[in-house]
Amino acid sequence: MNTTKYIFVTGGVSSSLGKGIIGASLAKLLQARGYRVTIQKLDPYINVDPGTLNPYEHGECYVTDDGAETDLDLGHYERFLNVPTSQANNVTTGRIYQSVIQKERRGEFLGKTVQVVPHITNEIKYRIQLLGNTGDFDIVITEIGGTVGDIESLPYIEAVRQLKWELGDNNAIVIHLTLIPFLKAAGELKTKPTQHSVKTLMESGINADILVCRTEYHLSNDIKRKLALFCNVHQEAVIESIDASTIYDVPNLMFEEGLDTITLKKLNLSDHGTPDLAHWNSFLKKHKNPKSEVKIGLIGKYVELQDSYKSILESFIHAGAENEVKVKVVSVHSEHLDETNVAEKFKGLHGILVAPGFGERGIEGKIAAVKYAREQKIPYLGICLGMQMAVIEYSRNVLGLEGANSTEMNKDTPCPVIGLMDEQKHITDKGGTMRLGAWKCDLVADSIVGNTYNTKTIEERHRHRYEYNNEYRKQLEAAGLKTTGINLETGLVEIIEIENHPWFVGVQFHPEYKSTVVSPHPLFVSFVKAANEHLKNN
Repeated sequence: MNTTKYIFVTGGVSSSLGKGIIGASLAKLLQARGYRVTIQKLDPYINVDPGTLNPYEHGECYVTDDGAETDLDLGHYERFLNVPTSQANNVTTGRIYQSVIQKERRGEFLGKTVQVVPHITNEIKYRIQLLGNTGDFDIVITEIGGTVGDIESLPYIEAVRQLKWELGDNNAIVIHLTLIPFLKAAGELKTKPTQHSVKTLMESGINADILVCRTEYHLSNDIKRKLALFCNVHQEAVIESIDASTIYDVPNLMFEEGLDTITLKKLNLSDHGTPDLAHWNSFLKKHKNPKSEVKIGLIGKYVELQDSYKSILESFIHAGAENEVKVKVVSVHSEHLDETNVAEKFKGLHGILVAPGFGERGIEGKIAAVKYAREQKIPYLGICLGMQMAVIEYSRNVLGLEGANSTEMNKDTPCPVIGLMDEQKHITDKGGTMRLGAWKCDLVADSIVGNTYNTKTIEERHRHRYEYNNEYRKQLEAAGLKTTGINLETGLVEIIEIENHPWFVGVQFHPEYKSTVVSPHPLFVSFVKAANEHLKNN
């Protein structure tokens, strides 16, 4: 008999309240009590996955080991739990409908009229329980994207209603995250929006078991009592979620409010004693008490939206704490950068990271950034496109290959030092067709990356179509651009380094996807350490 328990996290009043952070924080507390926990995200948009979405639309696209292009919330789940997610952890309306239509085409519904209820809701219920049915987890937390009352969220809410009834009491609960706004003119917190949000949820047939209230000010007992009375929950199940200085404070704040305790009580589970947060709090202490501060330039083309580079920014927090250094990230738009202003814009920087991206916009600015980092001996990390820009810059300015470029930017370049991967040349569909997921890479001993990872073979996550052109490898290596990481199976160059430079690394993969609180990514740790040494030496 399957004994997996299910927790559903819904949102009301406003979007962007932090359902993912609340879910991840609760999961962390339950994990710290000894339970096996995972989190999944159900997204109501019709895209099959976020892979084709512009970062301005939806923030970064997060990639899992098994090659799934997913919502950025899965990054929060992994960073908090230090447990890999997979394709099963992110489901969209597009994927649900795609699956149901494929079944209809195969005749699996025996001529029945295919409808939202029961066919779409049954598919949603099946996807929700996939992880629970593996036997690998005691508790599955499911975050429902969007806001209660949204038209596109209705099938998910109905599926939750049905599941809650089917699984029975103590096996499934609903946590409703809502907003308690403060009206400055009136000088008070207002509960009415939350009451209306809970009413909307109840009209869908669901009673919230726990109410988590986002607020800028502490909730008095009177407000909690009022919320409990009018929202049909026990007062101990009204949880204050006050604004925190960092998302990594939230597990401790939720512990103080008793979110994990009331959750275990509702699910009829033992509390296993106080959660073990020793490692977590050690990280927090170092994060909040740095011994120095470094400034690292993040050179990208989507810098207006912080979520576009969410995993990179969080990786700097992890690596900063590991080095007991505060990393101040200075965002620089590559489209506004060239060789005439790069020195001015980079003044005071101790490290330069050229970020991933697609397309030709802002490319010359990225190349100018690479050149400045190389010539001025500033620690440099290039990720994916950032590695490719380093190869192009070196080819042009050191090797003397005039017009060297990527065929992504100029298909007629005379020196295609970066080209389309062979297996990509006949692909026309854009979604889910890149080189994705975890791939092995063999490292050269006594290199920056060899010493950083302290192992011969690594596995890192990829998301790209274009690659280092091996036809130019001998020339580039002879000129000092060394290949220090390669996939032996494909022959693809994964890592490049520059000789006679304090710290200059370009990687074709995305190290930021694997950095967590418990395991800061070694490349980011080494890069921040190099930036700190640059600070001391200059």
